[in-house]
Amino acid sequence: MSFPTSKQHGYLPVPNIEDTVDSPRPRSDLEAPPKYSYFEDVEEQEYDAMRPRKRAETWKTTLTVGLLVAAAMYALVSGLRGAFGGSGCHGRKSGLPTHYTLPSGDRIPSVALGVWRAEKGKVGEAVKTALKAGYRHIDGAWTYGNEAEVGAALRESGVPREDIWLTSKLWNAFHAPEDIEPVVDESLSKLGTNYLDLYLIHWPVAFKKDTAFEIDWDLTNDPYPTWQKLEELVEKGKLRNIGISNFNIRRIQNLTANPLKIKPAVNQVELSYWNPQPELLKWSKENGLLLEAYSPLGSAERVKESLNIPIVKSIAQQLGITPAQVYISWHVQRGTVVLPKSVTPSRVEENFQITRLPQRHFDQLEEAAQSHKPERSVDPSERWGIDIWN
Repeated sequence: MSFPTSKQHGYLPVPNIEDTVDSPRPRSDLEAPPKYSYFEDVEEQEYDAMRPRKRAETWKTTLTVGLLVAAAMYALVSGLRGAFGGSGCHGRKSGLPTHYTLPSGDRIPSVALGVWRAEKGKVGEAVKTALKAGYRHIDGAWTYGNEAEVGAALRESGVPREDIWLTSKLWNAFHAPEDIEPVVDESLSKLGTNYLDLYLIHWPVAFKKDTAFEIDWDLTNDPYPTWQKLEELVEKGKLRNIGISNFNIRRIQNLTANPLKIKPAVNQVELSYWNPQPELLKWSKENGLLLEAYSPLGSAERVKESLNIPIVKSIAQQLGITPAQVYISWHVQRGTVVLPKSVTPSRVEENFQITRLPQRHFDQLEEAAQSHKPERSVDPSERWGIDIWN
């Protein structure tokens, strides 16, 4: 199969399409995490050899000695920071993977900006801030209702289309094969592109057309017809990779028991301190399925509590990073893509600066996350009238 090339596709001019989704997106601003001092990477300065000076040049000698002492102190602090696993920029010295390779051969960036719950009027600036900070992965969905603004920000950023990984998702109301391509085309139009790098079945739940939450049990119990249409759109070049979201092991196996042309590349699920899902993570690694972690800080409603967990605060203080960076680093170190969300510029930038945790700290956080009963932050089972997780 042939995929679009950068010469074929850039960003496309699109008409002003009003978002048709009026889904509620309540949001509370995140508590600002505590700030720590960072020592930025600098080139080591060179100094001329000292030479005898006259008494009148004493001030010059004093200044030079002071600079040498400052340089020595910086080298000492930098060495200690390195020894204890201190802060490093993602993609440069973090010691963590910047990308994962999917079965198609495409390389997906390990840290993305998630735009769920990002309000209109703010999401565009968040996207531009993220791209300026170095992000190259934007995770969105049709039902978020902000694809048009995201698309406008992508075009205004000046970053070439082929350098950005774009993800969108198929909403529950469009699982019928005949409904899939039109809604994919709508997302493509709003985002201003001819293809998506990744497209996911948003939930393992199909709604009947033109209903609120009435379950289509046939397509819910057997998502194979939906998957076959997605495979067709890969063959057409509209989608490069396809995957799933919010699928547990049983539902994954229910899908993959069919004669698939393309296996799911990704499963995007809730992963956090509160809901670490170690069994799903282990099974997914054994079966070549990459997990993506949404709500990695525990969702907007619990982020303040998450950032105040004593072990996380302790690790952050020892490493000279923020609690949010501890969590995001932990997720990537677990071998998952992580999707932190924020529209605040300083937090968007902070969330991209990750570093490998020393093994003892990683183990401490992993043990703490598994020491309590798992709690989901996102569970529409009761509202939709279906047990999603069994």
